[in-house]
Amino acid sequence: MSLNNSKLEKDVQAPITSRLLVICVDRDNDVGDKAGVVTPVVGRNACIEAAQKLALEDPEDADANSIFFAVKTYEDLARKGYQAEVIVVAGVEDRGVQADEKIVREVKSVLASFSANGAVIVSDGEDDESVIPIIQNVIPIVSVQRVVMKVSRSVEYSYAVFGKYLKMIAYDSKYSKFFLGVPGILLVIGGIGTIFGYTQEIFAVLVSILGGAFLIRAFDVDRALTNLSKPTPASLIRTFTFITGIIIGLAGILSGFSAIHTNILDPQILDSGIPNLFADRVVLGEFIAGALPFLWMGTGSVFGGILLSHWLKGSLRQITDILRLIVLVSLYPTVYQFTNLLIYDESSFTLIPPFLAGLLITLISATFLFRKYRKKKGGEVLTE
Repeated sequence: MSLNNSKLEKDVQAPITSRLLVICVDRDNDVGDKAGVVTPVVGRNACIEAAQKLALEDPEDADANSIFFAVKTYEDLARKGYQAEVIVVAGVEDRGVQADEKIVREVKSVLASFSANGAVIVSDGEDDESVIPIIQNVIPIVSVQRVVMKVSRSVEYSYAVFGKYLKMIAYDSKYSKFFLGVPGILLVIGGIGTIFGYTQEIFAVLVSILGGAFLIRAFDVDRALTNLSKPTPASLIRTFTFITGIIIGLAGILSGFSAIHTNILDPQILDSGIPNLFADRVVLGEFIAGALPFLWMGTGSVFGGILLSHWLKGSLRQITDILRLIVLVSLYPTVYQFTNLLIYDESSFTLIPPFLAGLLITLISATFLFRKYRKKKGGEVLTE
């Protein structure tokens, strides 16, 4: 009886699995997009190299720590007598079905050379762990290890991060010029205007300065002017098209005023100023109709310059730039029909055909361009 009991105890203590595959999951493919690593990555040394590359590209990415944790798990299992292997599998940037299918294919390809009878999943969050049921259809999962950075649990870490950004705003000239410089100018001008009693006039000045600062930052005017000292073909094209776009836009405003038929206006309205002038629906429509072609050409000039600069640099952002130009062209008929609505009092339903046509063109273009984008990124592409 005692012999049977000792045998039973040994059977209970014996491991169910002897060949374990440690799988580090990176569902959004940071290791591929940021570090340029092709998955699956198989083996201790290859995984360490992949983690080092990712950590050098983005030291704050948690996936690098997950890979190191997977390697440590592999070493612990090897010391305990298991036949183990460690791998890194990745999905695609957009996650979803394509990411899950790619992860399953990579796990199956590794199992073809290393026939494991159990798997240990290592992840840094719930998103990566969502593939567990899918992997379980391929190989039994005996353990799930979640990597949590200890420092992220402390309140002190939040204060340290907040203090870091405050310090950047205060002392880094790239950020302080906008976040401190522009509000500082507004406060000084507002204070001076209040002292001398020019409260209403100073409000218009403040709004103009703030709007100008937003435009400069939105269109990278400051960087374009800085690049003039070290010109490149891309920066020169961008600067030229931006200045051209501004000039064409100003010409559009003048064209809008010229398009207004003043003979339809009451002389009292003409003398009352611009705000009352645009209170008339027909006048507003004529102004927009006159300014619209030049404003659209000016905006197209700016967008075209951005496209050419990215094309010269070989950047994949040119695909988004092309879509931006297509959207600009697609919107033109809708806006033009809106001016007819104001001038000729047409039915609002006349806006529907140009709107639907523009929407259809935009959707078709976006689908085609982003399929092309996925191919250039080297990820899992949609079938033609």
